[in-house]
Amino acid sequence: MTPPRPAPTTVAFASFTGVSPIPASSGLTNRHGINRSGDRQLNRTLHTITLIRMRLDPATKTYIARRISEGKTSRDAQRCLKRAVCRQLFKNLERSDRTTRISSEQLDAI
Repeated sequence: MTPPRPAPTTVAFASFTGVSPIPASSGLTNRHGINRSGDRQLNRTLHTITLIRMRLDPATKTYIARRISEGKTSRDAQRCLKRAVCRQLFKNLERSDRTTRISSEQLDAI
């Protein structure tokens, strides 16, 4: 049996998916741009998830409204939402990996 690899961080997963923020400040403007690297197919999937959630989910609509009231543009608010969705996805994957590992260890004991 191969030893389990250490779990990456949410920051590493965000970089892998291409949603990690990149500083794009100029002069007095302090903002972040979109990371153009990473898994483009996964990034497109996260983009689709955010578009659907922005259109249909009341909690997401509230989140976007709060970000816009903080002074962010709608694109910046969507970028923040994409990062939040990425964190949720990472937690779900980490949780499912943990239960899979436990199940396989239990099977080895039989």
